[in-house]
Amino acid sequence: MTMENLKYRFDGGKPTPGVAAIVGVLGSGNLEVMVEPAALGGACEIEVSTAARGFGAIWQAVMGDFFARHRAGDIRILVNDAGATPAIVSLRLDQAIETYTAKGQMPKQMPKKEK
Repeated sequence: MTMENLKYRFDGGKPTPGVAAIVGVLGSGNLEVMVEPAALGGACEIEVSTAARGFGAIWQAVMGDFFARHRAGDIRILVNDAGATPAIVSLRLDQAIETYTAKGQMPKQMPKKEK
């Protein structure tokens, strides 16, 4: 299977300190997201490797939405995709940036409400 490689760069982010993090599992139609610090002058670089060819415009929209919400700068994000939906991609990106800014610790889960 030939993978499609897409690259995006968003300038004007705010420096976002953190520790390299990986979330998600590459398999069963899902994806993994890796975030690492990078001296990019406030930019956010995202590289996507996907088995789903021809969806560049959708990837652009999802990545643009992520950057608009988080304005993360000085980070590099690598996405390895096995056919995840845009909603799952957004979820994994949010989890990755939360884990990254939490210095590699998974964010605490919300307490369960008692019935």
